[in-house]
Amino acid sequence: MKFGLAGGGTGGHAYPAIAVAEVLRAGAPANNTEVIYYGTLNGPERRAAAEASIPYRVVPASQVRGRSPIRVSTGLWRLWHGTRVAAELLREDRPNAVFATGGYAAAPIGRACKSEGIPLVVFLPDATPGWAVRFLARYATKIACSVETSMAHLPEEKTVVTGYPVRRQFLEATREEGIRRFGLDPALQTVLVAGGSLGAHTINLSIAESLRMLVDRAQLLHICGRDEEHWLAREREKLPAWLRTRYHLLAYTDEMAYAMAAADLAVTRAGASTLGELPMAGLPAVVIPGGFSDQHVNAEYLSDRGAAVTLPHAETERLAMLVLELLDAHGRREAMAAAMRALARPDATERLANLLREVAA
Repeated sequence: MKFGLAGGGTGGHAYPAIAVAEVLRAGAPANNTEVIYYGTLNGPERRAAAEASIPYRVVPASQVRGRSPIRVSTGLWRLWHGTRVAAELLREDRPNAVFATGGYAAAPIGRACKSEGIPLVVFLPDATPGWAVRFLARYATKIACSVETSMAHLPEEKTVVTGYPVRRQFLEATREEGIRRFGLDPALQTVLVAGGSLGAHTINLSIAESLRMLVDRAQLLHICGRDEEHWLAREREKLPAWLRTRYHLLAYTDEMAYAMAAADLAVTRAGASTLGELPMAGLPAVVIPGGFSDQHVNAEYLSDRGAAVTLPHAETERLAMLVLELLDAHGRREAMAAAMRALARPDATERLANLLREVAA
């Protein structure tokens, strides 16, 4: 069988597709399953596909939303043009089914599936659907979602709750191996700071302003984003030599499962991946939803269940004190970790792969 993948704009939309592709390829006889990724020219999905050795096809796409009439018109033209390009690629590749994970990058390929008669499974990674998933729902053969609260926003007759699919490394990662891979001190508490695939400048600023205070108390594993590493490296050089070794700064890692396994607490945005990866790692977190999206719904889902603490984007000056407070509250962190683990759906990836096989057949 041959399967298409579509979706991107952020890692939270790209990595579910990669996770499902891992299962599709692992569970098939040799040379019997092909996977192709359809995405934008420079989106993070292109890098994710390359790292997974998945062939990549470029489909023009951009956001349709916006206050500017010019921006909306440009987005609509690219959707029309992207749909034509997508249809041509689908006729050439002839996948048996397509798995679309949302984000504007998925819109043209999902729309083209309808005209080409190709079954489409749409996955909602976030707690609430954005424009792209609402748009694609009308073309979908089946819709899957990460959490049960999403059902209220989707057509009930063709929607199932599967959980958020995670890559195989989240089933294999151990604390000991995470400590080894990142060169951490096993005797110190570890705070993982990760702003998502695009980085998070506001979080990085808050960490930089409180860096001495934080590394006095614990070691930091900071995944800062490719555009932020240069200035944070300068902040690291200002630390005394004996504290500098406690600040582990990386622009990016493809081993997030091991980073989470090694950590005692996470500081992160509230993107789609937090609904799957934090629960699989059983990692309590401070989640800071971006002010530019519906991330606050993801954050509320975790915090309402006692698994995380939500810190509003406008209050990041409180971040360091909140982190230190949680590091000192062992019982509270244990309760948060247990609540986080209770949200995990370790069979999500397999369920989505099976759903894709069913519609393809």
